Amino acid sequence: MSGELVTVFGGSGFVGRYIVRALCRKGYRVRVAVRNPGVAGDLRLAGDVGQVQIVQANVRNRPSIERAIDGAWGVVNLVGILYERGAQTFGGSQALGTKNVAELSAAHGVSRFVQVSAIGADEDSPSDYGRTKAEAEAAVRENFPSAVILRPSVIFGPEDDFFNRFAGMTRISPALPAIGGGDTKVQPIFVGDVAEAIMAGIENDAASGKTFELGGPTVYTFKEIYEFILKEVDRQRLVLPLPFFIAKPMGLTCGALFKLWPFHGPPITGDQVDLLRSDNVVAAEGEVGTIQDLGVTQLESVEAIVPTYLWRFRPNGQFHEVKDA
Repeated sequence: MSGELVTVFGGSGFVGRYIVRALCRKGYRVRVAVRNPGVAGDLRLAGDVGQVQIVQANVRNRPSIERAIDGAWGVVNLVGILYERGAQTFGGSQALGTKNVAELSAAHGVSRFVQVSAIGADEDSPSDYGRTKAEAEAAVRENFPSAVILRPSVIFGPEDDFFNRFAGMTRISPALPAIGGGDTKVQPIFVGDVAEAIMAGIENDAASGKTFELGGPTVYTFKEIYEFILKEVDRQRLVLPLPFFIAKPMGLTCGALFKLWPFHGPPITGDQVDLLRSDNVVAAEGEVGTIQDLGVTQLESVEAIVPTYLWRFRPNGQFHEVKDA
Protein backbone atom coordinates (compact mmCIF):
# COMPACT_ATOMS: atom_id res chain seq x y z
CA MET A 1 0.00 0.00 0.00
CA SER A 2 2.92 2.32 -0.70
CA GLY A 3 1.73 5.90 -1.20
CA GLU A 4 -1.06 5.62 1.36
CA LEU A 5 -1.20 8.03 4.29
CA VAL A 6 -0.34 6.70 7.76
CA THR A 7 -0.86 8.86 10.86
CA VAL A 8 1.55 8.19 13.72
CA PHE A 9 0.42 9.44 17.14
CA GLY A 10 3.44 10.09 19.36
CA GLY A 11 5.73 10.02 16.34
CA SER A 12 8.30 12.42 17.83
CA GLY A 13 9.24 10.00 20.60
CA PHE A 14 11.98 7.38 20.80
CA VAL A 15 10.13 4.61 18.92
CA GLY A 16 8.19 7.07 16.77
CA ARG A 17 11.24 8.38 14.97
CA TYR A 18 12.21 4.87 13.88
CA ILE A 19 8.76 3.96 12.58
CA VAL A 20 8.46 7.29 10.71
CA ARG A 21 11.74 6.54 8.92
CA ALA A 22 10.64 2.95 8.21
CA LEU A 23 7.34 4.15 6.70
CA CYS A 24 9.16 6.68 4.54
CA ARG A 25 11.53 4.02 3.22
CA LYS A 26 8.51 1.97 2.16
CA GLY A 27 7.04 4.93 0.30
CA TYR A 28 4.15 5.79 2.62
CA ARG A 29 3.09 9.35 3.24
CA VAL A 30 3.39 10.05 6.96
CA ARG A 31 1.48 12.43 9.20
CA VAL A 32 3.16 12.82 12.58
CA ALA A 33 0.62 13.80 15.24
CA VAL A 34 2.22 15.33 18.34
CA ARG A 35 1.24 17.66 21.17
CA ASN A 36 4.13 20.02 20.43
CA PRO A 37 4.97 20.22 16.72
CA GLY A 38 7.99 22.35 17.54
CA VAL A 39 9.91 19.30 18.79
CA ALA A 40 9.23 17.24 15.66
CA GLY A 41 10.34 19.51 12.81
CA ASP A 42 13.44 17.44 12.09
CA LEU A 43 11.25 14.47 11.18
CA ARG A 44 10.52 16.15 7.84
CA LEU A 45 14.05 15.06 6.91
CA ALA A 46 13.06 11.39 7.35
CA GLY A 47 11.58 11.26 3.84
CA ASP A 48 11.41 13.08 0.55
CA VAL A 49 10.18 16.66 0.30
CA GLY A 50 6.54 16.73 1.39
CA GLN A 51 6.45 13.07 2.42
CA VAL A 52 6.24 13.86 6.15
CA GLN A 53 3.68 16.24 7.60
CA ILE A 54 3.70 17.45 11.23
CA VAL A 55 0.36 18.22 12.87
CA GLN A 56 -0.70 19.21 16.36
CA ALA A 57 -2.87 16.68 18.15
CA ASN A 58 -3.64 15.63 21.70
CA VAL A 59 -5.17 12.19 22.28
CA ARG A 60 -7.41 13.70 24.95
CA ASN A 61 -8.82 16.18 22.42
CA ARG A 62 -11.13 14.48 19.94
CA PRO A 63 -11.35 17.29 17.34
CA SER A 64 -7.55 17.34 17.07
CA ILE A 65 -7.57 13.55 16.56
CA GLU A 66 -10.13 13.87 13.78
CA ARG A 67 -7.95 16.42 11.99
CA ALA A 68 -4.93 14.16 12.33
CA ILE A 69 -6.63 11.07 10.86
CA ASP A 70 -8.51 12.86 8.09
CA GLY A 71 -7.86 10.86 4.93
CA ALA A 72 -5.54 8.38 6.66
CA TRP A 73 -5.36 4.76 5.48
CA GLY A 74 -3.49 3.60 8.57
CA VAL A 75 -2.93 4.70 12.16
CA VAL A 76 -0.13 3.81 14.58
CA ASN A 77 -0.69 4.79 18.22
CA LEU A 78 2.52 5.06 20.24
CA VAL A 79 1.28 7.40 22.96
CA GLY A 80 2.28 6.27 26.43
CA ILE A 81 3.95 7.65 29.56
CA LEU A 82 6.19 6.09 32.22
CA TYR A 83 5.28 8.60 34.93
CA GLU A 84 2.54 11.17 35.43
CA ARG A 85 3.17 14.87 35.03
CA GLY A 86 0.50 17.59 35.19
CA ALA A 87 -2.31 16.77 32.77
CA GLN A 88 -0.36 13.75 31.50
CA THR A 89 -1.92 10.95 33.54
CA PHE A 90 -2.02 7.21 32.94
CA GLY A 91 -5.80 7.27 32.71
CA GLY A 92 -5.95 10.23 30.35
CA SER A 93 -3.00 9.54 28.07
CA GLN A 94 -3.12 5.76 27.90
CA ALA A 95 -6.66 4.55 28.60
CA LEU A 96 -8.90 7.44 27.50
CA GLY A 97 -6.48 8.67 24.83
CA THR A 98 -6.25 5.28 23.16
CA LYS A 99 -10.02 4.84 23.30
CA ASN A 100 -10.45 8.19 21.54
CA VAL A 101 -7.96 7.33 18.79
CA ALA A 102 -9.36 3.83 18.16
CA GLU A 103 -12.99 4.96 18.21
CA LEU A 104 -12.46 7.86 15.83
CA SER A 105 -10.19 5.83 13.53
CA ALA A 106 -12.95 3.27 13.11
CA ALA A 107 -15.56 5.96 12.54
CA HIS A 108 -13.41 7.62 9.84
CA GLY A 109 -12.83 4.43 7.89
CA VAL A 110 -9.17 3.82 8.71
CA SER A 111 -8.10 0.45 7.27
CA ARG A 112 -5.13 -0.46 9.47
CA PHE A 113 -4.56 0.24 13.15
CA VAL A 114 -1.50 -0.71 15.20
CA GLN A 115 -1.53 -0.16 18.96
CA VAL A 116 1.81 -0.29 20.78
CA SER A 117 1.14 -1.50 24.31
CA ALA A 118 3.62 -3.17 26.70
CA ILE A 119 4.40 -6.49 28.32
CA GLY A 120 2.83 -6.18 31.73
CA ALA A 121 -0.48 -4.83 30.45
CA ASP A 122 -2.90 -6.51 32.85
CA GLU A 123 -6.23 -5.40 34.22
CA ASP A 124 -5.18 -6.86 37.61
CA SER A 125 -1.75 -5.22 37.64
CA PRO A 126 -0.76 -3.51 40.90
CA SER A 127 0.69 -0.76 38.70
CA ASP A 128 -1.44 2.05 37.27
CA TYR A 129 0.77 1.93 34.18
CA GLY A 130 0.10 -1.76 33.56
CA ARG A 131 -3.60 -1.47 34.37
CA THR A 132 -4.25 1.46 32.03
CA LYS A 133 -2.27 -0.25 29.25
CA ALA A 134 -4.72 -3.16 29.60
CA GLU A 135 -7.68 -0.75 29.54
CA ALA A 136 -6.23 0.75 26.35
CA GLU A 137 -5.98 -2.69 24.73
CA ALA A 138 -9.58 -3.47 25.67
CA ALA A 139 -10.73 -0.17 24.14
CA VAL A 140 -8.86 -0.96 20.92
CA ARG A 141 -10.41 -4.43 20.66
CA GLU A 142 -13.88 -3.03 21.30
CA ASN A 143 -13.68 -0.20 18.78
CA PHE A 144 -11.30 -1.61 16.17
CA PRO A 145 -11.42 -5.45 16.29
CA SER A 146 -9.00 -5.89 13.38
CA ALA A 147 -6.27 -3.83 15.09
CA VAL A 148 -2.83 -5.31 15.71
CA ILE A 149 -1.64 -4.96 19.32
CA LEU A 150 2.09 -5.13 20.06
CA ARG A 151 3.50 -5.57 23.56
CA PRO A 152 7.26 -4.91 23.64
CA SER A 153 9.52 -5.58 26.60
CA VAL A 154 12.11 -2.92 27.49
CA ILE A 155 13.14 -1.15 24.28
CA PHE A 156 16.78 -0.22 23.78
CA GLY A 157 18.66 1.93 21.29
CA PRO A 158 20.95 4.99 21.20
CA GLU A 159 18.24 7.32 22.54
CA ASP A 160 16.74 4.92 25.12
CA ASP A 161 15.88 5.80 28.72
CA PHE A 162 16.98 2.44 30.08
CA PHE A 163 20.66 1.67 29.48
CA ASN A 164 21.45 5.38 29.18
CA ARG A 165 19.77 6.16 32.49
CA PHE A 166 21.60 3.51 34.50
CA ALA A 167 24.90 4.27 32.78
CA GLY A 168 24.39 7.94 33.63
CA MET A 169 23.83 7.03 37.28
CA THR A 170 27.31 5.47 37.42
CA ARG A 171 28.82 8.94 36.91
CA ILE A 172 27.43 10.31 40.18
CA SER A 173 26.27 7.40 42.34
CA PRO A 174 28.47 4.95 44.26
CA ALA A 175 25.79 2.27 43.89
CA LEU A 176 23.08 1.04 41.54
CA PRO A 177 19.80 0.09 43.26
CA ALA A 178 18.79 -3.52 42.65
CA ILE A 179 15.10 -3.26 43.52
CA GLY A 180 13.69 -6.49 44.86
CA GLY A 181 17.20 -7.91 44.91
CA GLY A 182 17.72 -7.37 41.17
CA ASP A 183 16.14 -10.71 40.25
CA THR A 184 13.36 -9.28 38.05
CA LYS A 185 13.82 -10.49 34.47
CA VAL A 186 13.63 -8.36 31.32
CA GLN A 187 13.95 -9.22 27.63
CA PRO A 188 15.26 -6.04 25.97
CA ILE A 189 14.43 -5.55 22.29
CA PHE A 190 16.15 -3.22 19.83
CA VAL A 191 14.06 -0.25 18.70
CA GLY A 192 14.78 -1.03 15.05
CA ASP A 193 13.28 -4.50 15.51
CA VAL A 194 10.19 -2.95 17.12
CA ALA A 195 9.84 -0.68 14.08
CA GLU A 196 10.01 -3.76 11.83
CA ALA A 197 7.28 -5.41 13.90
CA ILE A 198 5.08 -2.31 13.55
CA MET A 199 5.62 -2.34 9.78
CA ALA A 200 4.63 -6.02 9.72
CA GLY A 201 1.50 -5.16 11.69
CA ILE A 202 0.63 -2.54 9.09
CA GLU A 203 1.35 -4.63 6.00
CA ASN A 204 0.72 -8.25 7.01
CA ASP A 205 -2.94 -9.20 6.54
CA ALA A 206 -2.43 -12.34 8.64
CA ALA A 207 -1.63 -10.19 11.70
CA SER A 208 -5.06 -8.53 11.66
CA GLY A 209 -6.90 -8.75 14.96
CA LYS A 210 -4.02 -10.39 16.81
CA THR A 211 -1.76 -9.55 19.74
CA PHE A 212 2.00 -10.09 19.77
CA GLU A 213 4.59 -9.89 22.55
CA LEU A 214 7.99 -8.56 21.48
CA GLY A 215 11.24 -9.53 23.15
CA GLY A 216 14.87 -9.69 22.16
CA PRO A 217 17.01 -12.82 21.83
CA THR A 218 18.13 -12.94 25.50
CA VAL A 219 16.52 -12.71 28.93
CA TYR A 220 18.49 -10.95 31.68
CA THR A 221 18.00 -10.22 35.36
CA PHE A 222 18.48 -6.63 36.46
CA LYS A 223 21.68 -7.69 38.22
CA GLU A 224 23.01 -9.02 34.92
CA ILE A 225 22.02 -5.77 33.18
CA TYR A 226 23.92 -3.77 35.81
CA GLU A 227 27.00 -5.98 35.48
CA PHE A 228 26.96 -5.52 31.71
CA ILE A 229 26.64 -1.72 32.01
CA LEU A 230 29.43 -1.47 34.58
CA LYS A 231 31.73 -3.48 32.35
CA GLU A 232 30.95 -1.31 29.30
CA VAL A 233 31.48 1.99 31.11
CA ASP A 234 34.47 0.57 32.99
CA ARG A 235 33.39 1.79 36.41
CA GLN A 236 33.29 -0.05 39.72
CA ARG A 237 30.02 0.49 41.51
CA LEU A 238 28.17 -1.41 44.18
CA VAL A 239 25.00 -3.22 43.10
CA LEU A 240 22.88 -2.57 46.18
CA PRO A 241 19.93 -4.92 46.85
CA LEU A 242 16.89 -2.81 47.75
CA PRO A 243 13.87 -4.74 49.13
CA PHE A 244 10.47 -3.79 47.80
CA PHE A 245 9.28 -2.59 51.20
CA ILE A 246 12.08 0.01 51.18
CA ALA A 247 11.94 0.82 47.46
CA LYS A 248 8.18 1.52 47.44
CA PRO A 249 8.21 4.50 49.86
CA MET A 250 11.34 5.83 48.15
CA GLY A 251 9.55 5.64 44.80
CA LEU A 252 6.45 7.34 46.20
CA THR A 253 8.60 10.16 47.60
CA CYS A 254 10.46 10.65 44.29
CA GLY A 255 7.17 10.65 42.40
CA ALA A 256 5.64 13.23 44.73
CA LEU A 257 8.70 15.49 44.52
CA PHE A 258 8.64 15.22 40.73
CA LYS A 259 5.05 16.48 40.61
CA LEU A 260 6.05 19.49 42.69
CA TRP A 261 9.30 20.11 40.80
CA PRO A 262 9.16 18.50 37.33
CA PHE A 263 12.85 17.86 36.70
CA HIS A 264 13.93 15.53 33.88
CA GLY A 265 12.15 12.38 35.00
CA PRO A 266 12.16 10.92 38.53
CA PRO A 267 14.78 8.21 39.18
CA ILE A 268 12.00 5.85 40.27
CA THR A 269 8.32 6.08 41.17
CA GLY A 270 6.11 3.94 43.36
CA ASP A 271 4.26 2.76 40.28
CA GLN A 272 7.51 1.61 38.64
CA VAL A 273 8.42 -0.31 41.79
CA ASP A 274 5.11 -2.15 41.47
CA LEU A 275 5.94 -2.98 37.83
CA LEU A 276 9.24 -4.53 38.92
CA ARG A 277 7.41 -7.09 41.04
CA SER A 278 6.77 -9.07 37.83
CA ASP A 279 9.13 -10.26 35.11
CA ASN A 280 8.99 -8.35 31.83
CA VAL A 281 9.51 -11.22 29.40
CA VAL A 282 7.61 -12.77 26.50
CA ALA A 283 5.02 -15.30 27.65
CA ALA A 284 2.96 -15.53 24.44
CA GLU A 285 0.24 -17.64 26.04
CA GLY A 286 -2.90 -18.76 24.22
CA GLU A 287 -3.51 -16.83 21.02
CA VAL A 288 -0.79 -14.26 21.73
CA GLY A 289 2.05 -14.44 19.19
CA THR A 290 5.70 -13.40 19.18
CA ILE A 291 7.79 -11.11 17.00
CA GLN A 292 8.94 -14.16 15.05
CA ASP A 293 5.30 -14.82 14.12
CA LEU A 294 5.34 -11.39 12.45
CA GLY A 295 8.25 -12.50 10.29
CA VAL A 296 10.94 -10.57 12.18
CA THR A 297 13.54 -13.24 12.93
CA GLN A 298 16.96 -11.57 12.76
CA LEU A 299 16.97 -9.75 16.11
CA GLU A 300 19.74 -7.44 17.27
CA SER A 301 21.32 -8.25 20.64
CA VAL A 302 22.14 -6.00 23.56
CA GLU A 303 25.80 -6.99 23.23
CA ALA A 304 25.94 -5.91 19.58
CA ILE A 305 24.17 -2.54 19.90
CA VAL A 306 24.48 -1.07 23.39
CA PRO A 307 28.30 -0.73 23.47
CA THR A 308 28.07 1.53 20.41
CA TYR A 309 26.46 4.24 22.53
CA LEU A 310 27.49 3.60 26.14
CA TRP A 311 31.08 4.64 25.46
CA ARG A 312 30.18 8.24 26.26
CA PHE A 313 29.69 7.26 29.92
CA ARG A 314 33.27 5.98 30.30
CA PRO A 315 35.66 8.15 32.36
CA ASN A 316 37.44 9.33 29.19
CA GLY A 317 34.65 8.83 26.67
CA GLN A 318 35.55 7.36 23.29
CA PHE A 319 39.26 7.55 24.09
CA HIS A 320 38.94 5.42 27.22
CA GLU A 321 40.55 2.01 26.97
CA VAL A 322 38.33 -0.53 28.74
CA LYS A 323 40.27 -2.73 31.12
CA ASP A 324 40.41 -6.44 30.27
CA ALA A 325 38.75 -5.69 26.89
